[in-house]
Amino acid sequence: MNGILINYEYCTGCHSCEVACKKRLGLPEGEFGIKLTETGPFEYAGKAGEGRWEWSWLPVLTKACDLCADRTGKGKMPLCVQHCQAWCMYSGEVSELAAKIDGKTRWALLVPQER
Repeated sequence: MNGILINYEYCTGCHSCEVACKKRLGLPEGEFGIKLTETGPFEYAGKAGEGRWEWSWLPVLTKACDLCADRTGKGKMPLCVQHCQAWCMYSGEVSELAAKIDGKTRWALLVPQER
């Protein structure tokens, strides 16, 4: 089973993944194959300096996502991964992606819904 691993500690919220996917799938306005979600900013009381704020971006796969089956079948990356400006997205076999999780930053392992 294939999936996408995202190190959302480094996602900048640039929406490149959304745009690339939307164009590939030819989706109309308001529909997405991958959708960027935003949480924050949240301030943590009792913390000083830069560490007191949290603002995260996390791409989420929608039902339209097929991990670019035509591309991955030829050994290419899904377009969302190829166009990620922060290079914080990885694609591949779920077991191999899970092995990359190091516990030092925040990761999300996403698997598209089977059709």
